[in-house]
Amino acid sequence: MNTLNGCRQPPGPEGLSPRPEPAQDDGMLKFLPVLLALGYALVAYQLSVWRTHRMLDRTSHPLGDAGLLAEGARLARALDLPGLNIHVFEVEPVNGLAAPDGRIFLTEGFLRKYRAGEVTAKEMAAVIAHELGHVALGHSRRRMVDFTGANAVFVMLTALLSRFLPFIGIWIANLISGALMARMSRRDEFEADEYASALLVKAGIGTGPQKTLFAKLGGLTGHRTAVPAWLLSHPSTEDRIAAIEANEARWRLDQPV
Repeated sequence: MNTLNGCRQPPGPEGLSPRPEPAQDDGMLKFLPVLLALGYALVAYQLSVWRTHRMLDRTSHPLGDAGLLAEGARLARALDLPGLNIHVFEVEPVNGLAAPDGRIFLTEGFLRKYRAGEVTAKEMAAVIAHELGHVALGHSRRRMVDFTGANAVFVMLTALLSRFLPFIGIWIANLISGALMARMSRRDEFEADEYASALLVKAGIGTGPQKTLFAKLGGLTGHRTAVPAWLLSHPSTEDRIAAIEANEARWRLDQPV
């Protein structure tokens, strides 16, 4: 069929004007709050570590007690190390802690209990062995990952729950993320306890002082709490002793070699 004079043929498919581009996918923007939360948590953790280092440098000094240094030397020999870097943290609460750089700290309050005869040198060695476990197992690095992840969970849950529970959503999110952090902290404590048990056995000290220390711990710290177990950062004394005894049975420590 002839076309009408002066009229153009309708364009074929190749002549059609390009369709408008679909709107750019903004799916990645949904993850922006999570990415910001991860970044914030990472920076906050690093800042906390830096502050802790500075505080420990200012308020600590090397351990000088001959009896405790002798027990530390036994642990060092079991690890094939020339020695341990043990310091006294000049605060009153009864505690021990490990710095990411490998230094072990016993608080002045703990040493007061030791000097008063409430804690033996071998029980203090159990504290040192436990803190060495945190260092050897990389718990400081893991804690950074755990803290960052829990913060991201908090942000996501807050955004989700606040849509349906505007007033209590953030409280529930904080409770859930706090419980998650507490559970991961308890895992680290059990792992450090197991490491300490193995090290104490290898050093010839045994697990007995570790268990007797835990039996005393509530009285030493004066710590009594009504907080639910799933929100506690440390396992209960009973659970920790039971875990040590389970390891003793698994390692057959009660049987002659």
